[in-house]
Amino acid sequence: MGQRHSERGLGIALVLAAAVAWSTAPFFTRLLPFDPWTILFWRGLFGGSLITVFLVVMQGRAALWQLVIPGRSGLLVASLSTIGMISFIPALQMTDVMNVAVLIATQPFVAAALAWLWLGEAATWRTLIASLVAFAGVAIIVGGVRAGADISGVALSCLMVLAISAMTVVVRRHRETSMVAAAALSNFMGSLVSLPFAHDIAHVGGNSLAILVMFGCLQVALGLTFYMLGSRLLPSGQASLIATLETPLMPLWIWVAFREIPAVHALIGGALVIGAVVADIAADPRSRRTT
Repeated sequence: MGQRHSERGLGIALVLAAAVAWSTAPFFTRLLPFDPWTILFWRGLFGGSLITVFLVVMQGRAALWQLVIPGRSGLLVASLSTIGMISFIPALQMTDVMNVAVLIATQPFVAAALAWLWLGEAATWRTLIASLVAFAGVAIIVGGVRAGADISGVALSCLMVLAISAMTVVVRRHRETSMVAAAALSNFMGSLVSLPFAHDIAHVGGNSLAILVMFGCLQVALGLTFYMLGSRLLPSGQASLIATLETPLMPLWIWVAFREIPAVHALIGGALVIGAVVADIAADPRSRRTT
């Protein structure tokens, strides 16, 4: 029981770290004046390279075989992750950022539904209620959303949510799979898919290249690795709920870097999201002791 409690705490910490890393995406994207495919190519290349270094440091050079022969579960995880990654940045450029944010907030429900259908893993009422509160918070954040949202951006956002939710459930199901190797493979696959569409590769200068290195290493490599490792230690619905902290943290980095003060509705909605996640995490140990 103590080991399970320790695993749960480690999983929460890892997914929290992933949410913080993922939330830096708008900050880096704003600094880069390139088409989304060029960003995806370099970001995936640098992110995959750093994760590969992690893999070799932790398991030795023999672990590189896990990249070449990932197995069915590893290839499935990498493919779903790739679909999510290559959908995200184009979605941000095709529709309002807040449209993307409100769809991301549905991920706990989608992940919980998939986990219930496939694994028979029922989400607790506490997590479902917290997810509803978090969804309400994101709905407040997007209160000023445009009426004529671009359908392509919305469709890509929906595809991203479905892919990441399915990945969360597969990671939970196949805990024996090397998720670090799958994370590296997904980045390289994302770069490969983006290459034919990337028009600005030759125009990337020194400063932009440095930003892309940080983008790939911080936002992608650390975020994806932390999430894959942490989500296999938590129920799928709870892992996705914690990951929704990405939404209220996004304007925080924009405020810190560009001194853009978030609107009042963004602060209220963000407080609801953070409160829902904190309440769910804090109530979890108490509910197990009661049981």
